[in-house]
Amino acid sequence: MKERQRQVMGFDKGLSKRVRARLLGVNLSSCYVKTQPVSQDTVTLMNEIRDIYEARPFQGYRRITWDLKDLGYEINHKKVYRLMKLMSLQAVYPKKNLSKRRQEDAVYPYLLTDYSPLKPHDVWCIDLTYLKTANGFIYLTALIDVVSRCVMGWSISPFLDTQSCLDALEMALKTGFKPLIINSDQGCQFTSQEWVYSLSLLGIKISMDGKGRCLDNIPIERFWRTVKYEEVYLHTYETVAEARESLGKYIWWYNHERRHSGIGYQRPYDVMVGKAQATHWPFQKTGQEVIEQDIFGHSGSANALPLMPKSYAQYKKIKQQKEKTMVNLSSKVAA
Repeated sequence: MKERQRQVMGFDKGLSKRVRARLLGVNLSSCYVKTQPVSQDTVTLMNEIRDIYEARPFQGYRRITWDLKDLGYEINHKKVYRLMKLMSLQAVYPKKNLSKRRQEDAVYPYLLTDYSPLKPHDVWCIDLTYLKTANGFIYLTALIDVVSRCVMGWSISPFLDTQSCLDALEMALKTGFKPLIINSDQGCQFTSQEWVYSLSLLGIKISMDGKGRCLDNIPIERFWRTVKYEEVYLHTYETVAEARESLGKYIWWYNHERRHSGIGYQRPYDVMVGKAQATHWPFQKTGQEVIEQDIFGHSGSANALPLMPKSYAQYKKIKQQKEKTMVNLSSKVAA
């Protein structure tokens, strides 16, 4: 646009400025606008905004507006938004559409509703999240045990690909443990042939969240909040190697030293290896629900899982049969 404006204002004996502006698709009045220099007060205000953003990058323009008012500035959120946009500053927050799958890939049903974990290594959850560094974004993949909340394996990669998920799985299997089920979202990494084939070879059941159901994978989602507020937002990573070293130290502390409120303030590693007992965990069921699960799902064994349904329609049919059986039993008890 600036180049076309210069051509309009240039000298030409054959065409007037109005004709040149019409031919080049430029508003003639915009060619006469002179950009005003930024005032010293605005520069001071922009420096204050940058200082607040560097200290707390998770704050948006509304909270920064209140911080500026606390410092004595008379300013509204519209001006702060305009200046932050001018400085290319944006709050760090979860973006939309981060877990998209390829439509041609197969999607597996969600198993944790009917077959909830009863002890460590019944179910592992896996997911990816992005971390900001000085040179761009990197991606953290982690596998977490649902009952103990212990991080079994993790990987950091500058690429959002399936290989980082396989590296995290390899690290988790080196601990000597293997889950019955691994639950994930419907992202393209987890619907890929490499991931599905690897779990099939290991004899691990595949479970996937429903569309738009972030709470189906709540243990790993809650871990992302913990690791970001307790580690990532407090440091600035210059390189991938620096991020890998710092996060490795934090995850070791998280597993072996940090007491987790979600498991009765026990340490995740102690619960995972059986040194401590978790009082409660995600997806925990009551005694009556566990009995019903054994009758209708596990055939008398809490660890014996049924075969994976070949399709989602077959999974829905089995679920409807269970609900019908429960209604019949309730009618007999009432009679």
